[in-house]
Amino acid sequence: MSSFSALEAECLHQFGVAPRKSECRGCCIKLTWLRELKENIQLTDELSIQRYVKCHIMLLIGTILFGDKSGAGVHWKFLPLLRDFASIGHYSWGSACLAHLYRGLCRASRYNCKEIDGPITLLFGWAWIRLPYLSPLPREPHNFPLANRWRNWEHGDRRYRYLNLAHFRKAFDELQEGQFVWVAYAVDRVDPNIIPPEIYMQSVVWSATVPLVSFECIEWHATDRYRRQFGFVQGVPQQEQNLDKAHGEVLTGPKNLNWATTPSHSSWVMHWTNRYRSKYGDHLNLSNLVGQESDDDNQDMDEGNQDMDDGGEGMDEDSQDADNDNEELEPQPSDNVLTKVTQKKVPRI
Repeated sequence: MSSFSALEAECLHQFGVAPRKSECRGCCIKLTWLRELKENIQLTDELSIQRYVKCHIMLLIGTILFGDKSGAGVHWKFLPLLRDFASIGHYSWGSACLAHLYRGLCRASRYNCKEIDGPITLLFGWAWIRLPYLSPLPREPHNFPLANRWRNWEHGDRRYRYLNLAHFRKAFDELQEGQFVWVAYAVDRVDPNIIPPEIYMQSVVWSATVPLVSFECIEWHATDRYRRQFGFVQGVPQQEQNLDKAHGEVLTGPKNLNWATTPSHSSWVMHWTNRYRSKYGDHLNLSNLVGQESDDDNQDMDEGNQDMDDGGEGMDEDSQDADNDNEELEPQPSDNVLTKVTQKKVPRI
């Protein structure tokens, strides 16, 4: 089955209609087709309501969460994740967004790259919280999520709209000690009463030092490198992980795979899956603000990182074999593609 035929079949299954080739761009469905479909759905029964919600989710994915540089389409690989309507909320969308943002930042750091894609709203929220002298005036400082404090900022800070690139470059050059907010969630910065209690209760979810997995995209969630923002004393972080070929994987042509069985990704997917019971899953214990980790904990992490390095040595040859043997497959909504969680991932910005 060709890529377009698979896309067409999936849309027929999910929406009852399918776009024409002219309404697609490669493996992406044009957002104009999804918008028109959403506007024309009559909400008469449960099925039509689900189709409406799925259209809205795909538009959200293509514009806010996983948008590309064109801003005109959304990859159809996300559609199989919406087949089971009741399971949509159980996927780890937060960790997947972080993975795509980290990948976008990595690519944007290249000298010949002039644009960035991914969840840019998340990046702006992170930057404006920690570099308040660069941010527009917050309109709703006591709102949650934290990025909502700048919702519709252009209506209240017209001056900010006319600041140019030269202004921000000069501001970065003149950055002074104390202008960067290291402890972004301190009580003098964020009212603790506006943060839902379940976020603190689920710290084991968002504080794990693990690979973030979303389809072909693998990025490292290095919580051991920014402990100060949670009130910890920053110790010497662990040796950075080498993601090897998994870090450069691009989803093109016949690479719509089950990534859990792909040699370049399988060990990282397993690492994520075992993040709660594995010695690799180093967590921040926010209820016990200690200055430094114990020597035993550091030793455990050292051994875990060594195990991961040893386990990745034989991946190069297997990855080459997989590239040679690849055949075009339909994306599957499995536990390793935009990974499922037993507790929802709560992104903090």
